[in-house]
Amino acid sequence: MSKFHLNTQELLQGKFKVNKVNIAFVFQVNCPGCFIYGFPMMNDLYKLFKDNVGFIGVATAFEDFEYNNEANLKLLLENGTLVGETKKYYNANFGLSNYLDIPKFPIAFDTITTSEELINSNKIELICNIIPDFANFSEKEKENLLGKIKSYYAQLPVLAETFTLNQLQGTPSFIIFDDNYNTLGVYFGHQNDDTLKTKLENLLH
Repeated sequence: MSKFHLNTQELLQGKFKVNKVNIAFVFQVNCPGCFIYGFPMMNDLYKLFKDNVGFIGVATAFEDFEYNNEANLKLLLENGTLVGETKKYYNANFGLSNYLDIPKFPIAFDTITTSEELINSNKIELICNIIPDFANFSEKEKENLLGKIKSYYAQLPVLAETFTLNQLQGTPSFIIFDDNYNTLGVYFGHQNDDTLKTKLENLLH
């Protein structure tokens, strides 16, 4: 069972308490789909399960760093300010420049690091360990793979740790995990409203 690596900066909203069942919602502020599908569903789940499930939102960045940053996350949480493509979508479709359903659950910004810092830390090995059967690779195979991973990330100026270390596909992403940070489920993109609800209900019983 893989581990969920939650590497965020300080919480900007709420207090995150680890429970036996937890859900992390990884999003970008410049991601219309995160607001169209992700936030409404997470707000509904929070109302239903907040007494028994740990909730945390993680604003991340793997592109459009001029929009996907901590300053814009703070503006979102303070008054619903939208930016970039998200603002364009809500302005064009609803005449809005502010998000009306501001999330109530705890939210933090992902830890942003340089590629050099990540490559030269033992955290890079966490990425390798996600690869199936990596433990059974020969030392030469491990060495070659590690070299390829380092070369790839060396091309990127900055990296978001939670997004990168968990090798998430994109945003929105939903990760369900236990009190030992063992991953119980990973979901990417638009989800049926009942999918995560049913998963949480089953884990709680």
